[in-house]
Amino acid sequence: MVYHLGKSDMKQYETNILIIGAGQAGLAVAYYLQSTSLSYLMLDKNERIGDSWRQRYESLTLFTSRAFSALPGVALDGDPNGYATRDEIANYFERYAQHFGFPVHLNQSIQTLEKTPTGFQATTTRGDIYSSDIVIIATGAFQEARVPQMSQDFVPAVRQFTAQSYRNPKQIPDGKVLIVGDGASGRDFANELSKTHEVLLATGRSRRLLPDRLFGKSIWWWLDKTGLLHARRDSIIGRIMQKTDPFPARGRRLQTLREKGVEVLPYLSSVNGNTVRFANGHVEQVTSVIWAVGYQDNSDWVAIPNTKDNDGNLIHEEGISPVDDLYFMGRSWQRTRGSALITGVGDDAHYLIQQIQKNRSKPTIMQGA
Repeated sequence: MVYHLGKSDMKQYETNILIIGAGQAGLAVAYYLQSTSLSYLMLDKNERIGDSWRQRYESLTLFTSRAFSALPGVALDGDPNGYATRDEIANYFERYAQHFGFPVHLNQSIQTLEKTPTGFQATTTRGDIYSSDIVIIATGAFQEARVPQMSQDFVPAVRQFTAQSYRNPKQIPDGKVLIVGDGASGRDFANELSKTHEVLLATGRSRRLLPDRLFGKSIWWWLDKTGLLHARRDSIIGRIMQKTDPFPARGRRLQTLREKGVEVLPYLSSVNGNTVRFANGHVEQVTSVIWAVGYQDNSDWVAIPNTKDNDGNLIHEEGISPVDDLYFMGRSWQRTRGSALITGVGDDAHYLIQQIQKNRSKPTIMQGA
């Protein structure tokens, strides 16, 4: 049951497990919790399940095919070899939660998560209090867009965007647009904007793009069958994949982008006013920039000692925090290559629930108590 909580509903809730985040990671955890006797509640800051996807750029499609973009228990409709759109996957998540009747409280943003003598207490910005024995932080790997310090060296006239704030080409003013970062999102932006703007793409580390299909089958079929999709982060192949960050090309190879008029350049080395300089000494003047250089944790609300490193990154080992009864889901390379992908969260969720049951010692609170 999905609850849309209003301002007048300030209450206190108690449950065995509090899941923070109702995206793919939180939904996968809830699926496996159904088979246990543990009570649970799921919180999400958005008005609708799937809104974190609806708020991203309009042309977004997954780079995993539909056959490898479903949560456990419910298939994703459509061509299994095709790629789901932003709204398609958002609506799928919403239907998924409704199908299983998960207890989700929407419009609930956590202000503070604290450890108590008996467990945990989460206080929302509305003043609601959630007490639990166990907390699973399932806010995922893409919380807050990273913006480099050099962004402050641009003059105000240069419009700046991130992978979170960019929606469509209409936002971008006339003139040259610089896209910093050539991961999947950066290449998507370059491909889309090449139709309407002069585009500069500042690349980063060397990347190995994969063919969409190989011998008549989706590359994801091959990655699954060869075990690469399930490569452990501490394995030799896992370490190689973390360095090269391979993903399907889908018409986004650098040479293809060049043919569409995108000027591909090495990494951005400095900024001065509206002038940008690249590692090869090339200089350009731009009117806008899109930062597509990855994401970072937003963990200020986690007020529990020993949960974060000196940079504020959440500490865990395969989703298990050094703090008793605190867990994580949906982290990049949490256990395998698939951990931050829809196709991999099911395996991680199953593993995590097994660990929780193994470590569980407190009595069960009935669902809805």
